[in-house]
Amino acid sequence: MQNLILDKKNLFKMKLICLLVPMALLSACKSVGPDYERPQLALPSQYSEQADQAQSKVSTTWWTAYQDQLLNELVSKALQSNTDIKLAVARIEEADALAREIGAATLPQVDLNAGANRSRVSELGGNPVLVNPRNNFKAQLGTSFEIDFWGKIRRAKESARAQILSTRYAKDTVALSLSGLVANNYLTLRSLDTQITLTQENLKSRESSLGLTQRRLEGGVASALDVYQAEVASANLSAQLAELSRQRALILHQLAILTGDLGLNVASADIQSLPIPPTPPAGLPSSLLEARPDVAQAEQQMIAANANIGVAKAALYPTISLTAGLGGESLELGDILKSASRIWTGGLGLYLPIFDSGKLNSRVDQASAKQKQALASYQGAIQTAFKEVNDALVDLRQNTEREDALNRGRVAAKKALDVSENRYKSGYSAYLDVLDAQRVYNDSALTYVQSRQARLAATVSLFKALGGGWQAEVQNQAK
Repeated sequence: MQNLILDKKNLFKMKLICLLVPMALLSACKSVGPDYERPQLALPSQYSEQADQAQSKVSTTWWTAYQDQLLNELVSKALQSNTDIKLAVARIEEADALAREIGAATLPQVDLNAGANRSRVSELGGNPVLVNPRNNFKAQLGTSFEIDFWGKIRRAKESARAQILSTRYAKDTVALSLSGLVANNYLTLRSLDTQITLTQENLKSRESSLGLTQRRLEGGVASALDVYQAEVASANLSAQLAELSRQRALILHQLAILTGDLGLNVASADIQSLPIPPTPPAGLPSSLLEARPDVAQAEQQMIAANANIGVAKAALYPTISLTAGLGGESLELGDILKSASRIWTGGLGLYLPIFDSGKLNSRVDQASAKQKQALASYQGAIQTAFKEVNDALVDLRQNTEREDALNRGRVAAKKALDVSENRYKSGYSAYLDVLDAQRVYNDSALTYVQSRQARLAATVSLFKALGGGWQAEVQNQAK
């Protein structure tokens, strides 16, 4: 009896050793394949185009810098209801589910295998049976577990984690692009509102001039030519007003699609009521590019591709699996749980590819090539981002200077119009001078409004290029 107890203890120790040894080997093994290291890129520490303020920090709610509640609401609607955002969220869920599936491979899988059958065998054979025909009932719990000696599963998990982050950054990229589209369309809408208001005012002025020329014609002071010219000028401005109204309707429809609100209606407002956001600081560091979600997405794709090299290399090494099963089998269903009907199995499996005509090695080469592609895409994303920031900075500076110059021209054109109208009323100049002054002022006023829109749009482009906005002391720079 004592020997039997000792045998059981020794058996238990052997089982424990069989479990601990693979775990120790597993922890000691280093995953095959290259470990990820961020590539060093030769980029200037600062952008070549600079501005003139203090320290900055990236902000994810950059559109609030325009201090427009309606714009904030439109962006919020778009980020919640836009179909592109919903698609990006679904891709995140898919990547997360794939990561959970790969992570489950690190834990043993337990299966239940049960069955019942009735059979008859030949009684003239070499193995006579006691019962013929007979029943057979079987129920067994089985498990299998692949020991990750070479880090194949760990590399697969590393790749899956990177893919999850990549899809999340992809969603952030969509959100950044979407918020930029909403902001730009909103600025265009406000610009058209202001242009429509100016055109309506100029149309009233031209209709007043038309009435004046008609009265002067009746009094014998003006010619019919003045009346016809005034009618042409008034008709052209009416056509311009119709075109601006058409463009506003189309922009409103686009905003409705972006926000997911097909019944969207936006009241008219003046674009000059929007403040100009603070200009970016001097010495803007190029490290801010790391805040761009598309750059972060490209890096995560590179990390995933790097890990997949390890997965492909691990396939060249032996695959070792542990299997076990415990259950019961009997002729009667009621006996299946009795100790006499107990059955069990245990085993160790090894799979090693010997000759495959280079198939596995070609998969390693494919994974390496994909890693090179991801590296090139990452480098391209960094370079494109750097260019976009510089472009946005120069656009902002030049559009600011352009707006100042056009504002001076607009003021001068209005004064010239007032002088020409007074001279015509006093009989010192021809009506053609009034028409020319009206045309110049109308063009100057509309061009000035468009330049304000371009300046605001340049700030939107800079926000997008930086992956967000800079947080500086908020100053209302509207002029």
